[in-house]
Amino acid sequence: MHKAKTNSAWGGRFQESTDAFVAAFTASVGFDQRLAAEDIAGSKAHAAMLVQQGVLSTADGDAIASGLDTIADEIARGEFVWDTALEDVHMNIEKRLTDLIGDAGKRLHTGRSRNDQVATDIRLYTRAAIDRILGEIRRLQRAIVTLAEQEADTIMPGFTHLQVAQPVTFGHHLMAWYEMLNRDAGRFRDSRARLNQSPLGAAALAGTTYPIDRHMTAAALGFTAPCANSLDAVSDRDFAIETCAAAATLMMHLSRIAEELILWNSAAYRFIDLPDRFCTGSSIMPQKKNPDVPELVRGKSGRVYGHLIALLTLMKSQPLAYNKDNQEDKEPLFDTLDTVLACLRAFADMIPAIEAKRDAMYRAAGEGYSTATDLADYLVRCGVPFRDAHEIVGRAVHLAIERQTTLDALPLADLQQLSPAIAADVYQSLTLEGSVNARDHFGGTAPVQVKTRIAAARETLQD
Repeated sequence: MHKAKTNSAWGGRFQESTDAFVAAFTASVGFDQRLAAEDIAGSKAHAAMLVQQGVLSTADGDAIASGLDTIADEIARGEFVWDTALEDVHMNIEKRLTDLIGDAGKRLHTGRSRNDQVATDIRLYTRAAIDRILGEIRRLQRAIVTLAEQEADTIMPGFTHLQVAQPVTFGHHLMAWYEMLNRDAGRFRDSRARLNQSPLGAAALAGTTYPIDRHMTAAALGFTAPCANSLDAVSDRDFAIETCAAAATLMMHLSRIAEELILWNSAAYRFIDLPDRFCTGSSIMPQKKNPDVPELVRGKSGRVYGHLIALLTLMKSQPLAYNKDNQEDKEPLFDTLDTVLACLRAFADMIPAIEAKRDAMYRAAGEGYSTATDLADYLVRCGVPFRDAHEIVGRAVHLAIERQTTLDALPLADLQQLSPAIAADVYQSLTLEGSVNARDHFGGTAPVQVKTRIAAARETLQD
């Protein structure tokens, strides 16, 4: 049986070396090395605190800070050698630090454990990723608002059950996307606020006997406070689950947007044209222009959903405190954050280049008797009870279908046979423009309301 050298961080208890396969199987450095910057930041804060508390000498503290800076430079230059035998990012950095500065490097781990160390690192990493995600959400929202401003008066069909329902403006539809993303940003901000507590100093699970100052390290790392319970501090992964839940909801929204872009770009709709640089062709059908970016974003939503379920399943049966299972938290979380950032970037780049096919949208809005509700509202304003008005309009639609025409093309005399309450001014309610302009209230599709909401959104996005 092949043996691997036992990790010197814990090997004293063991009488034989770890099996080589087991060493590779349990190692995490292949994916957790991306936590290197956070690990170094946490170590520097911890060392500075130990010096402040008189646990480490100033000389040791200075040597540790200098050595960690050297390691950070080596990693940045791609010169750092990662060793699987050292298991993870923490031991790789500590071993290199000891090689550089001697015994002072071994003293760095005083008063902490890899349990609170990794919990701190992953919170720092997730916090930074959330900040990048929030930046990309805002960039996408700006792109949406700009396009909505251009199309605030563009009439298109609004759908329910994918059937033409009522006319809306394209700008109004786009601003619905903006609102979805607003809620997503709120969820990520909430998640960030809850994760922003420091596990550092909780040590393995019970705290430490050294006179540490957890408030000092928390402040140095930008946390609002230390975690209040050492057991919870090292074993909690709620922040990862909550972040992935926010990501899953965001991806659901991006997938819905993608679906509409795919439909609207199809030959059956022709509502928009996606720029060539976000599409591909077919290897066999030369006429094809495939909306690959929206399709791929739609597909990646399932990937993120899977990671959320994986994390929930990972945590559901773990007793307190830390367990090796938690090594499996990083890859789902990392891939979720990477995927969300990539999808947001793709959409933020693509949305400004969308071309609206206004004539096609207008024609489609005129089909399907989309102003039928406006006729019912007209009758109600004339004193007809709504249920009676609903029946009258149903007969009007049936008549228009029989004659293969639109409601606004029916002669006044025919409409008056359906209800004597109808007068010549009815046609003002049956035009597409009249329909959208009539919905002039907060949240309505009237262009004046859409422009007001766009102005408010622009002000928010400048904050």
